[in-house]
Parts: sequence; C-alpha cells; structure tokens
Amino acid sequence: MYFSGSDSIYMGLSGEERICLPLSMANRHGLISGASGTGKTVTMKVMAESFSDAGVPVFLCDIKGDVSGLIVPGEQNENMEKRIDRFGLRDTFSYRSYPVTFWDVYGESGHPVRTTISDMGPDLLSRILGLTQAQEAALNIVFRIADDRGLILTDLKDLRSVLGFVNQHKAEYSSTYGNLATVTLNTVLRSLMPLETQGGDLFFGEPALDINDFMRLDSEGHGMINLLDCTKLSLNPVLYSTMLLWLMAELYEKLPEVGDPEKPRMVFFFDEAHMLFTDTPKVLVQKIEQVVRLIRSKGIGIYFVTQSPSDIPGIVLAQLSNRVQHALRAYTPAEQKAVRAAASTMRQNPEFDAETRISELGVGEALVSFLDTNGTPEIVKDTKIICPQSLMAPADRESIEACMAADGMTKYDEAVDNKSAYEDLNYLKEVEEQKAALEAEKAALEKEKAALEKQKQKETAAARKKTERRIAQIERQIINTGFIMLRRGLLKIWKK
Repeated sequence: MYFSGSDSIYMGLSGEERICLPLSMANRHGLISGASGTGKTVTMKVMAESFSDAGVPVFLCDIKGDVSGLIVPGEQNENMEKRIDRFGLRDTFSYRSYPVTFWDVYGESGHPVRTTISDMGPDLLSRILGLTQAQEAALNIVFRIADDRGLILTDLKDLRSVLGFVNQHKAEYSSTYGNLATVTLNTVLRSLMPLETQGGDLFFGEPALDINDFMRLDSEGHGMINLLDCTKLSLNPVLYSTMLLWLMAELYEKLPEVGDPEKPRMVFFFDEAHMLFTDTPKVLVQKIEQVVRLIRSKGIGIYFVTQSPSDIPGIVLAQLSNRVQHALRAYTPAEQKAVRAAASTMRQNPEFDAETRISELGVGEALVSFLDTNGTPEIVKDTKIICPQSLMAPADRESIEACMAADGMTKYDEAVDNKSAYEDLNYLKEVEEQKAALEAEKAALEKEKAALEKQKQKETAAARKKTERRIAQIERQIINTGFIMLRRGLLKIWKK
C-alpha cells in the first residue's frame, strides 16, 4: 500500500515493524517465489496496487485468469476486517478498484497486442527462433534486401514472401550481399512454423502497439495496470517468450536513460516465470539477462514470480535484488536443495534460521529482503503480507467488457492488413507472369511467322517450278509446231 507523499510502499509487518520497499530501489528488480497456494498472487496484487497508487504504470501477466478482480472493489468480511486492524490500516484502507487495461495476444479477453516483423528485427527474431550463426546471418541479409528494395515486413506472410523471393533470386544477390544457400533459407522458413502455429500470425501485424500506451496514468494520477491474459498464451511457450522478450527489448530501445529515478517509470510482473526459461536456448537466456541488466537504467523494474528461485537461471537471478520468499515444501532431496538455495540468496537474520523458516511459513507469510535507500540488502524479515484492496477473485465478463470499452484502446481491436512486402511481391510476381506470358506469345507468333515465311518460300518455289515446266512445255510445243509446219511444207513441195 502506498501512502500519499511517501517514498516507499508498505508490504507487511514483521512483528511491529513495517516492511516497506523504497520506490527509489524498485527498479532494481525482484523475485516473488513460493509453492502453489502460499500467497504469491496476493503479494503480486498488493505490489501492483501499491505501484499504481504511487503513479507507476504496471504490466502484469495473468496466467491463471484470477487477477482481473483488480477492476472490482474488494469484499468486506470478518477475516478482512481483522487483517485491516492487524496491519494498522483502519484509517487508510478502503475497498476499491484500480484502473486496468486488458490485453490479449489472441484478442479474446483483451485488446490485441501486435508488433511488426520489422520492429522485432532480425537479431531478436533469430534468438527466438533458435537459429544458428549462419542462419542468423542469412536472416540479416534477407532483412537488408527487403530494406534496400523498399519491402515492408509487417507480418509472417511478408517474411515468408521475402524469403521465397530471395531464394529465387539468390544468384544475383549473392555477389552483393554474400552467399545465400537454399538449404539455409529453407531452414529459416521452416523455423517460422512453430511460432505461426502458436499464434504468431496474430501477434505480428498492424496496428502495432505504441509502447507509450502501456505507460499511462488515469485522471487521478494512478498508474495504469496493463493486464495481459496469458491463460491461453502460456500454453504456447514460444509465442509467450517472444511477446515478453520483445516487450522488454522495446522498452529498452525506446526509452531514454534516467539513471536512478525517485520511482520507477514502469514495473513488470512475469508470473510463472519458469516458462520463460524452460528449454530456452542459451543465447536467448543471455539476451533476457542483458535486457534485465540494462533496462534498470531506463527506470523499469522487472519482478519474476515463480515457485522456486532455482527456476530462474543464475545469471538472471543475480540481477533480482528485492526478494519475497513464500513457503517452500521440502519432501524430496531436490526440494530440500531448493530450500537451501533460496535461503542462501538472502542476507541472513541472526534471530532465526531462514532455511528452517521457509518450510514453516503459512499462507500470506513470507521472508522478505528489500534494498534499503542506499541500495544495500536488508536482513531477511519474517513478514505477514498486507491485504489487497481489490477483489481477490476474477471479475465477471460484463465488467471486463465495460472496462475495455471505456479505456481508450479500442483502436487496436480491428486488425489492418496494409500494403506490405506480400502484396508488393505478389504484384511483382503477377507482372513477371504477365511479361512471361507476353514473351511466350511473342515467341509463338514469331515461330508462326517463320513457318508462314517458310511455307511461302516453298509455295513460291513450287510455283516457279510449275511456271518453268510450263515454259519448257510451251517451248517444246513451239519446236514441235515448227517441225510440223516444216514437214507440211516439204510434203507440199514433194507432191508438186
């Protein structure tokens, strides 16, 4: 909970001590971990509400579909009233709703989230597709050729068209851009299939998301909570990783450096974060680590929510300074090892053994270690997390649709298929086909002309021969007539 004029958010009580997260340290990233049912979602909601109250926009992944209750005030009951008194909130707590914009890559439970192939870029796309170095080089060449020819890469059909076009004309491009092997281009083409099957044809397109629409405040200065429905998206890990990594990279590239601000410009919560790293290629993990490490200077805080710290690669885990550790169960040797690892990542408190306490925590309790205002990790505190002010249940569909209709983001609802590489190359193909057809027709006519010319020559030669034969015949007739007349004359002389 954020108190007006405060420089921190109130997270809970450790005995009588209030445990607070300084806003100036909130962009140093964090981890919320714990077994299922131990209170991670409540902690995430409390933090999201507090950041919103402090005027910090929030991005939140809703994996289970149970966070939409942010748009509905919480319900008063005996248990909640006791918690309000326990945390000393009687004079400040109120059941209230929060400003939420609903998003959904598939456009079913929120406004669609889209970007273009060009905005994604060949480097990030190569890492997401798991391309080899040679394949990545080929994809970079394809993007360069598209750029040089003025071919706009908006969606996957554009990229497929350009890959096919380059493959057909690789001989003429190889001398300028470098060797392009058909097998390499075909491999890149095939690598698009899993992404397309999982919904990439919906994610890549227009209108593309303006990242500034994620960073809005409402009329009262509360940060907008951008809620991404991931109930379906989480079943498609390639697209899930693609969307989230693109979003982080987009913020890093578009936002200016701010150093250490008084409060974050925006905070991200990635629930079920292990899905970002399960079976993820090493180069992609390195890219995530790079973005997490560098985006802090842009004023962005990233909080991973998962069951165990061991779900997060060590190179990324090292960047997460603010820790909220809910209960972990240790029934197997592997689980016991995970508990020891979780306890070892926090600054120890001499009053209790963190490893033992992690297994004993109840629902809504956590071991908390935040950075102090100097950036130094505080000793871990046994903390009871405060209660959220909004509804701890999903909102009904009517309330969500009403919220979507009034949030000003309906401009993204209808997809637009503007003229791009696919249309340009199809037009070029039609022109080339028409040209080929005309050339074929011209060749056929020239062949027919030659045949007529040859036939004419044959007919002329036959006519000449006929004439010559007739002339010869006449000449013979003339000669024969002369002989006859001579003979008749001689006969007349002889008779006399």
